[in-house]
Amino acid sequence: MDYKIKDIEKTFDGEIAENLSNNEYVIKINTVKHQIKILKMDSKGIEFVLDQKYHRARYLENSTNEMHLIIDNVPITLNMHTDLDKIVFKNSGGSSSSDTQLTLKSQIPGKVVSIAVQEGDSVKQGDVICTLESMKMQVAVKSHKNGSIKSVKIKVGGTVAKNDIVAEIE
Repeated sequence: MDYKIKDIEKTFDGEIAENLSNNEYVIKINTVKHQIKILKMDSKGIEFVLDQKYHRARYLENSTNEMHLIIDNVPITLNMHTDLDKIVFKNSGGSSSSDTQLTLKSQIPGKVVSIAVQEGDSVKQGDVICTLESMKMQVAVKSHKNGSIKSVKIKVGGTVAKNDIVAEIE
């Protein structure tokens, strides 16, 4: 996945390359591999050892594609993916050729935080249908076409899996 730190021009690609054992991983940032051990992780933050150096990150705020945190007392805004909204929209059924598609599907698993529509509402392509929370990020699920809401298949507080139907739009 493509990541970018605010105010730094370069983006970087990060992935878990190998699961070594209990909370120890090899991660790859661009082409360089690093060893990481997760010491503690909860809803407030994470403590870890990266390449034999201790670090502490505290979560401040999350949005659709940004995470605000403090790492070793330095505030950082991390752009998770510069095109995350477009990717989620496209993979949840959005594209110019999908006007005949009735169902709007979730591209990610998560908890339903809010629902912005109800049956019978008119929507335009790109309107927010609901907001999901996954891995401390909130992601807006947007309408893939113009139409009206035939049915809403989710409830606030409920959970969805990837590719679950969120709503039907006619």
